[in-house]
Amino acid sequence: MPNTTIPAQDRLIVALDLPQAAAARALVERIGDAAGFYKIGMELCMAPGFFELLEWLRGRGNKVFVDLKFFDIPETVARAVSALSERGAQFCTIHGNQAIMEAAAKAKSNGLKVLAVTALTSLDRGDLDDLGFQCDVEALVLSRARRSLAAGCDGVVSSGLEVTKLRGEAPRELIVVTPGIRPVDNRADSDQKRVMTPARALQSGADYLVVGRPIRDAADPRAAAQAIQAEVAAALA
Repeated sequence: MPNTTIPAQDRLIVALDLPQAAAARALVERIGDAAGFYKIGMELCMAPGFFELLEWLRGRGNKVFVDLKFFDIPETVARAVSALSERGAQFCTIHGNQAIMEAAAKAKSNGLKVLAVTALTSLDRGDLDDLGFQCDVEALVLSRARRSLAAGCDGVVSSGLEVTKLRGEAPRELIVVTPGIRPVDNRADSDQKRVMTPARALQSGADYLVVGRPIRDAADPRAAAQAIQAEVAAALA
């Protein structure tokens, strides 16, 4: 069952997967109070104004998830996480082995929570074979979750398809952020192979839902966000 301590309105994280900060600001303004938590990632980081956008979101009272999937030697990742801790973001993501996860967990401060990426929702069994992983997706996710918890990370990023099994083994305090969320009437995109509806993901034990294209590409992004918020509220009820 979902964690009841998280405000329902905060569970939806809108992915600002856009090429320019100005376009991201325009989308946020169109959505208005239908969402209060936003993810800014690699695409925006390559454009001018990334940190100005972060500050602007914070100034509006929004929460921010910085999704840059830090992956480097432990000392470099630790320095990046430490610097980001001063920016006021709520979440950040990391990849890597035990040493990298431990370094990131030790470096965080000021309320920043470190989430370890388990397996990208764009990967399926065939992709894992190509990458040399001799296990199924579920086993990989569970292994990564165990290791991240032992390293002191606050949570994981996991497809909704693995959340039920993960919740059977992980303590309730482990944060689970689930990308690849698609409303029932929204077909899966070709690069998202492991997807789930908002209600099903929450009922499986996800804490936060990351939604990008179903809101970003909607004719009325505000209405699309409101519809997902209504589905979230119904699932929690």
